[in-house]
Amino acid sequence: MEPKELAEKVVDRMFSQDWFSQWLGIELLEILPGRCKLKMTIRKEMLNGFGIAHGGITYSLGDSALAFASNSHGRRSVSVETSISHTVSMKEGDVITATAEEISLTNKLGIYLINIRNDSGDTVAMFKGTVYRTSRDWFPELMTGI
Repeated sequence: MEPKELAEKVVDRMFSQDWFSQWLGIELLEILPGRCKLKMTIRKEMLNGFGIAHGGITYSLGDSALAFASNSHGRRSVSVETSISHTVSMKEGDVITATAEEISLTNKLGIYLINIRNDSGDTVAMFKGTVYRTSRDWFPELMTGI
């Protein structure tokens, strides 16, 4: 199986059981080994007391992008450290896109940067995540020769 096919198969399985990402309304735009692009729309119930998107919304989108990108190589990976910087506020109806890029990958650790932009192209948040790569494969029967 080609690496891109494996990445898509892993993320399809993850997303099918990820009720929170589905509740957020996340759409999968691109899945590649070590990379993914997700999109969602800010809804009224995602706003805080200031009438702007709660910071947890962009954090959650970034966290989902981290999970999908880091697991896309076929090894089960879990976050061990994450951080986010919010740069622009968002309002109801804004469409945001998260693009996860793999910065470093070793046998045990992966580091990812996730840029979250609004529909005008402005960066609204920068998310950084480090994952621990377990020794467990998503599809052990497919991992020979990859």
